[in-house]
Amino acid sequence: MAGIGPAAVASMGTDRPAHVAFDADAPAVLETRGLTLRFGGATIVDDVSFAVPEGLFVSVIGPNGAGKTSLFNLLSGLYRPTAGRVLLRGADLTPLSPSARARRGLGRSFQLTAIFPGLTTLENARLAAQAARPGNFAFWRGAGGDRRATERAAWALETVGLRGKDAVLAAALAHGDKRKLDLALLLCGEPEVLLLDEPTAGVSAEEVPVMLDVIRRIRRVEGKTVLMVEHKMEAVHDLSDRVAVLANGALVAYGAPDAVMADPFVRSAYLGVA
Repeated sequence: MAGIGPAAVASMGTDRPAHVAFDADAPAVLETRGLTLRFGGATIVDDVSFAVPEGLFVSVIGPNGAGKTSLFNLLSGLYRPTAGRVLLRGADLTPLSPSARARRGLGRSFQLTAIFPGLTTLENARLAAQAARPGNFAFWRGAGGDRRATERAAWALETVGLRGKDAVLAAALAHGDKRKLDLALLLCGEPEVLLLDEPTAGVSAEEVPVMLDVIRRIRRVEGKTVLMVEHKMEAVHDLSDRVAVLANGALVAYGAPDAVMADPFVRSAYLGVA
């Protein structure tokens, strides 16, 4: 998908009113209400309201600077909103820290890998599993003595396709395997909702289908609700139940992938085709 220039970006979000994205007759597991973020005089996220039913896979797309990662930062608690709320199963998460939100079931991956390069894949995953269970860091007991954490870590590594690489140092993994390890660490936290921020970032063209298969497997095995920021349109189309389009921080389109991609506004302003 080709990028678009600043003039085209500036036109988005002004020619069309912002959408409010709700799926009728389906209770929401994750919801935002009027979520807004301003820095100085700039509006980064503009009154975004949406609700995601349990088990749905929603991709968030938009041009560079549309507010996608900022939206994820608001959802995960890295940013505090200027206005609006974030709810998980009706509970208001807005005042909570990122760690508290993670304990409530909201898990987040990042564009850049967040692993300990000097530890093995199993050690990385086991630490993530221990961190998800309060009170399990006993200083008088070795990490390997936590059987439940070790079992969860081994399961997560197998789920993402890293079976047999337990003893490999994270630093020695290929980039694609590091991205898989990121997903394994996320699974170790046992989240209800997964926020995947460009999970194929930096992955070679040959490895992208492998990563997509891993994400499919995670969804199939765990049945999780997933929100994903992604620029690769083949990934968006293959994985998504719904697609949300952001422009200038506002939600300007939301619906089934085929319907959104056929939308004249999205095709002209975002995809760059008539």
